[in-house]
Amino acid sequence: MFPEIKKYCDALTTEFDKIPEQRKMILDKITRYIVAKSEENKAIQLVYICTHNSRRSQFGQTWAQVAAAYYAVKNIHTFSGGTEATAFHANAIHALEKTGLKISASGDELNPIYRIAFDDNEKPLIGFSKVYDHPGNPASNFIAIMTCSEAEENCPFVGGAELKIATTYDDPKAFDGSDLQEIKYDERCRQIALESFYVFSNVHSSNPNK
Repeated sequence: MFPEIKKYCDALTTEFDKIPEQRKMILDKITRYIVAKSEENKAIQLVYICTHNSRRSQFGQTWAQVAAAYYAVKNIHTFSGGTEATAFHANAIHALEKTGLKISASGDELNPIYRIAFDDNEKPLIGFSKVYDHPGNPASNFIAIMTCSEAEENCPFVGGAELKIATTYDDPKAFDGSDLQEIKYDERCRQIALESFYVFSNVHSSNPNK
């Protein structure tokens, strides 16, 4: 893992006490799903869903994969999608880059495809805005993790999902163009990272063969 992102991740592991107990109860449902799938020796597919697939769901996909690698939890595959496609927002990209992730873009200027790297020995994540039922996302045997209240309300049913859980977050978009823009994006990025690490720390702890 790149030194800068490793330092960021190490710090996250000391901050689980900052997560409210009510949030932990929600996150523990994700942990139980992953553990159950691990015991069945099946692929574990996590799909993070937001309205535009531009900010919070991209944070979710990224940090879940990084957390899985950090805790050496195998067979984890993370995805994201929206109720509509827009673009992976530049402010969200910037917040991720500040943590030490190495990000490069290619393809369509309106909706670029990003390669998100955290380790020379791990395959980079691929991030771009898409609908949640995009052909590149799993059509069955996955958990749908709703990262915004609008998507949660508009998608009472996500076809193919074995489980649907709402882990809604405040939208940093509300601060675009303001003096608080960078602070709020960093804040939301770190919150989603912290909660992802909390989940995978518990998955790791539950493994008797760790």
